[in-house]
Amino acid sequence: MALTEYKRKRAFGETLEPTGGKAATKGLLRFVIQKHEASRLHYDFRLELRGVLKSWAVPKGPSLNPADKRLAMEVEDHPYDYKDFEGIIPKGNYGAGTVMIWDEGTYEPIGQFKNKTAQENALLKQLKAGSMKFTLHGKKLNGEFALVRTKGMADNSWLLIKHKDQYAAIGDITTNDTSVKSGKTLEKIAKTPAAIVSMLRKAKKASFPTSLSPMLATLVDVPFDDAGWEYEIKWDGYRALAFMNKGKVTLKSRKGNSFDERFYPVLDAVKAWGIQAVVDGEIVVVSEEGLSSFNRLQNWRNEADGDLFFYVFDLLWYQGKDLTVLPLKERKAILATLIPSHNLIRSGYSIAAKGTEFFDAAHKLGLEGVIAKRSDSLYYPGERSKDWLKIKIQKRQEVIICGYTKNEGTSKPFSALLLGVYEHGTLRYAGKVGTGFKHSDQKEMLHLFKPLIRKESPFSSTPNYNKPIRFRPNPLHAAATWLKPMLVCEIHFTEVTEDGVFRHPAFVAMREDKDAKEVVREKELPAAKVLKREGKDFLSPSGKTQVKKVDGIELHFTNLDKVFWPEEGYTKRDMLNYYHQVAKYILPYLKNRPQSLNRFPNGIKGGSFYQKDVTGKVPEWVEKYPYKAEGDARKKHYMLCNTKAALLYMANLGAIEMNPWSSTVRKPDYPDWCILDLDPDKGNTFDQVVEVARTIHRLLDDLGVPAHCKTSGATGMHIYLPLGAKYTYEQSQTFAKWVAARANEELDFTSIERMTDKRKGRIYIDYLQNRPSATLAAPYSVRPKPGATVSMPLDWDEVKQGLSPKDFTIENAIDRLMAKGDIFKPVLGRGIDLKKLLKQL
Repeated sequence: MALTEYKRKRAFGETLEPTGGKAATKGLLRFVIQKHEASRLHYDFRLELRGVLKSWAVPKGPSLNPADKRLAMEVEDHPYDYKDFEGIIPKGNYGAGTVMIWDEGTYEPIGQFKNKTAQENALLKQLKAGSMKFTLHGKKLNGEFALVRTKGMADNSWLLIKHKDQYAAIGDITTNDTSVKSGKTLEKIAKTPAAIVSMLRKAKKASFPTSLSPMLATLVDVPFDDAGWEYEIKWDGYRALAFMNKGKVTLKSRKGNSFDERFYPVLDAVKAWGIQAVVDGEIVVVSEEGLSSFNRLQNWRNEADGDLFFYVFDLLWYQGKDLTVLPLKERKAILATLIPSHNLIRSGYSIAAKGTEFFDAAHKLGLEGVIAKRSDSLYYPGERSKDWLKIKIQKRQEVIICGYTKNEGTSKPFSALLLGVYEHGTLRYAGKVGTGFKHSDQKEMLHLFKPLIRKESPFSSTPNYNKPIRFRPNPLHAAATWLKPMLVCEIHFTEVTEDGVFRHPAFVAMREDKDAKEVVREKELPAAKVLKREGKDFLSPSGKTQVKKVDGIELHFTNLDKVFWPEEGYTKRDMLNYYHQVAKYILPYLKNRPQSLNRFPNGIKGGSFYQKDVTGKVPEWVEKYPYKAEGDARKKHYMLCNTKAALLYMANLGAIEMNPWSSTVRKPDYPDWCILDLDPDKGNTFDQVVEVARTIHRLLDDLGVPAHCKTSGATGMHIYLPLGAKYTYEQSQTFAKWVAARANEELDFTSIERMTDKRKGRIYIDYLQNRPSATLAAPYSVRPKPGATVSMPLDWDEVKQGLSPKDFTIENAIDRLMAKGDIFKPVLGRGIDLKKLLKQL
């Protein structure tokens, strides 16, 4: 069943309504009733059937009284995921207004059927015949109902009728007026700030992530009060991600292990929450004094051991949207509207700018520490970021248990643990801890130790010792029992000696949520140094020549005062500072891709030349790729740009723009993306370029093909389709040609002619860029054009009349990236099913 009519009526760049969704082939059929306050209040009655939701608008809503025959107007099919949609459709869009999930559940046709397929076959026959009879199992509606097509009225006119059974009633069921999903009324949903809706529209559509690793914070020495930062309590608990999607809910630890059984009250609360989301938070047990206690959490077995709470502080995915690309302040604003009334799930407290005051208050309360986060920080799963900082009140550290000792004559299971941490990949001895244990703890730990006993010390040699570190027996001649370095515990201590040994350590608890291989010695970085954001001061404002060490490579930057953009006065130094800032965003689109260097040694008004072969012309540390193109007499060695050092080295050569291949050296014949390059002639306007881009986007959207666009940084636009390196350049070009031809048929100012004189002043839709070794300016690349423009990725709702490539330059590109993140990331994803599409076409 097609969704063509549904998609035709909606602008998905402006509304959060879903575009699709896949129903399960087995299991129970779903139904949903949505209360919809549009131009007129009505109820949308939707039944799952063959992968879509057959839909009827019921003006007065359903009734449990068999005497009532409610008018139900059949409307276009809706996608399966629409059953989870609750929110606001913005003004100016089809169906603008507020939508609430009034009821939901499962249903089946009346009668006996073997499976879901048989049920759907029976329902399809009934639909065609104009009389459907089924049983609802909802939270508000239950029992038998019928949908009957009316006679003598419009073809889409039906009646919704309740059958006489034990669920029939005379009262008005619609007075039960809260959402079965959120518990909110229609009025409360309608009060969702327009800004929240706008934020969600900016997020990228993405499938539900089945696994993610939490973003981590960097340890610094002191608190601070800088603007643009906000501060949260550092909870003493287990970090947990809650995954909620289509009724399937799970809690996962930092290592990806399940917390479902261990912390079942939290799981139950998350299930009751009923949203489609991935949230980041901390599971804690709070003491009578209101403080989180890790010991009590570790020993928690049931409600008698204390009250569990789940403090949620970040939202990573919500209703088909990847929110990691939004700044923290927007992710938290959206999350704040979703916090349920269930008091087990709570919102983490935060304060802006007053970090020192917040730290002092946390210290007085006896908390573990505070977390500082940049308000504009994006979420990078699994990365330890300097946009999130932790400041500890108590000195604590995870350590690896590498062995234990037992003093002569002691009745304890063991006397001390021998500790280790990894430093630069090598396991180092870090001292021993003999206090902080309960006798019961020691007995349990000894049971864990038995299968890990080994003969030799697990420690490696270090630069500080001429031979491997050996445990030095104490005066009581305690023998060491060595263990495989697999178990992790947490200690607190006073300081670390010059030899890297913890002084006055005390055992806190075992940490099964931490992987031993990830336990490194945490060293406090100076907060002042971390706060100095990498930016325009990379190269100092004076000095024509400077030497900087980048990625361990000493780079000599020359002619820094040379003006590269005469009209604006931008220098080579300005360009290098920009590439230093943008490196982490642009490098994913350059790594392992041969580069064609377009060099402008004297700026954009001077002469330029292309350099592909760098044989004998670059330092030894520069990575190269040998390639012999068709027609070449010999192999050329292309430069690879896999590091920030390589990026800055290229820029220092005067390579203003970065021009990578569409494929990598790992699969050189299989591009990661398909490109449509919109190249206007002198007589074309950029508004016309925008119209071509939107036409192509609509064509691709109808096919279910994700498309991502960016300004070229010059006069045109580039549209990228992710391929995932699964298809050849020939296949990519074939599909691009088909798309270009379809768009060309719809517009009268475009051309797909390769020869310039045959285009007759029209915009050229270039599909021939999809060929081996062809290059285009990378996303975020500077262009050798007036204004120092940047090739900037865009959201489709930004592609509209009035847009100009001159809107994005080296002056404002970084600010935009900090606010929006890398919205082009999906281009590097798994890619479309091109073979299936080509067969259809």
